[in-house]
Amino acid sequence: MDSNFSGCRAVLSPKAKSLFDSLLTHPDHNKRFDRLQVHAAKGQLPAFFPDLFRLEEAVGKVRKEVYTFPAVVKMMTINPSLNLIAVEWSGLDRLLTDSHAACSPEANTFIMIWRHPQNLHFQIQQATEAHLLALKMIAEGLNPEMIAQNEEVDIGLMDAALRQAVSDGIILSPPSAICRPQPITQHSDIAQEHLRAEVFTLQWHVTQACDLHCKHCYDRSRRDTMPLDRAITLLDEFRDFCRHRFVQGQVTFTGGNPLLYPHFAELYRATVARHIGVAILGNPAPRLQIEELISIAPPLFYQVSLEGLAAHNDYIRGTGHFARVIDFLALLKELGVYSMVMLTLTRENQSQVLPLAEILRDKVDLFTFNRLAMVGEGAKLQGPEIADYQQFLASYRSAAKNNPCMGLKDNLFNLQASGTTEPLFGGCAGHGCGAAFNFVSILADGEVHACRKFPSPIGNVFTTPFATIYDSQRATAYRQGSAACSDCHLRPLCGGCLAVTHGMGLDPLLARDPYCWQKITESSK
Repeated sequence: MDSNFSGCRAVLSPKAKSLFDSLLTHPDHNKRFDRLQVHAAKGQLPAFFPDLFRLEEAVGKVRKEVYTFPAVVKMMTINPSLNLIAVEWSGLDRLLTDSHAACSPEANTFIMIWRHPQNLHFQIQQATEAHLLALKMIAEGLNPEMIAQNEEVDIGLMDAALRQAVSDGIILSPPSAICRPQPITQHSDIAQEHLRAEVFTLQWHVTQACDLHCKHCYDRSRRDTMPLDRAITLLDEFRDFCRHRFVQGQVTFTGGNPLLYPHFAELYRATVARHIGVAILGNPAPRLQIEELISIAPPLFYQVSLEGLAAHNDYIRGTGHFARVIDFLALLKELGVYSMVMLTLTRENQSQVLPLAEILRDKVDLFTFNRLAMVGEGAKLQGPEIADYQQFLASYRSAAKNNPCMGLKDNLFNLQASGTTEPLFGGCAGHGCGAAFNFVSILADGEVHACRKFPSPIGNVFTTPFATIYDSQRATAYRQGSAACSDCHLRPLCGGCLAVTHGMGLDPLLARDPYCWQKITESSK
């Protein structure tokens, strides 16, 4: 495509090219186009040719124009480079680059031409209904909730249209407001992607009911079950929070066993309807129940737990549990659901981690572990030996290079990699410790915790709006993490584990993770 209309020329016969060349010499643009239409109506040019000409002409203008995009916008706005061309034929965007591409008559069709604001790449694409909806909402300042109500459709369709338009670059959006504070960012050259979260996760313990009684359970307290109408209200609060912070929302349902919540299917459906991602941390479930959820929308992942090889796992989680999990993983694979296995690392099962990973090699998509937080019934167990932990991480990381299911989760993997050729990664939550940063936990009675693995209450959604809780002084304190880590160059990707620190009798907001081997004299790098 160039100023000589190479795309137009490619679809013409030699005779039609000569006719087109003669028309291009006409000095009056409007009359030139009128004649194109006349010749197309007579069959001397393809019927779609006038639209193709207008489209390629617009392409040339966008290609020549130099666009400067603002570094930050304060509200969603339409990409200033966007040209929306109304045409009567579909497929013209493909026809410009492939003269054999098919096109067909279609009224009220639009082609979008723009430069992507992130990489300045030239883009051309036929607009979808979702694109046009997003552009209309922004151009006319329409309220998504009102449109959804008037059209009697799920509000999630509005949110999905806007998010896709931002991803495609036709709408500019403010950056995520979930960003690490200055005391953390100023000491590090960690990539921006780890300092600003694009997804916010609500780990929702919808019920305390559970069909297991594990020996390391951190909470067996009795709590009221959240009524469905109150749960729906919370979903709307969470959606509103994410919309105003410019992040994608995700709800990870857990418990107890979340599938034992009496209204689970309804709550799952309501979450999907709001364009909020859904995931499950639970126990093995019947095929029919999983198929019902998939019919609504496949979960982003389904995570189950194993605590070592069969004998030790069944000692912790109950007789026959290991075999049930293995069978359930096969079911998830058959149904196309991304599967995850989590292990709680203790002194007793540390030597079983690598053998278990070998068993899971072809059975699960992702296997990771968290260190034991000696909280609740878990206080009766022992965490891994501190003196051996650094070597254990090195052994695990080495094994992971040859086992595709083994993932890294513990923040201290970054400490183990620091100063070596091993790559750093996002840590526990993609941003180091994510407590009250890019996730919070909500219990069935509305209590909100920075992290569910230890008592870290920051409010209750029954009495305080969710956004107010997140912005509270208590939540901010957990977000900043331990003062002992504030000067460490790895802080954005680490911060240790607050739950482990608490479980070992220390103040998690003051003391370092006891497993951290970083020398104090090196922490100010």
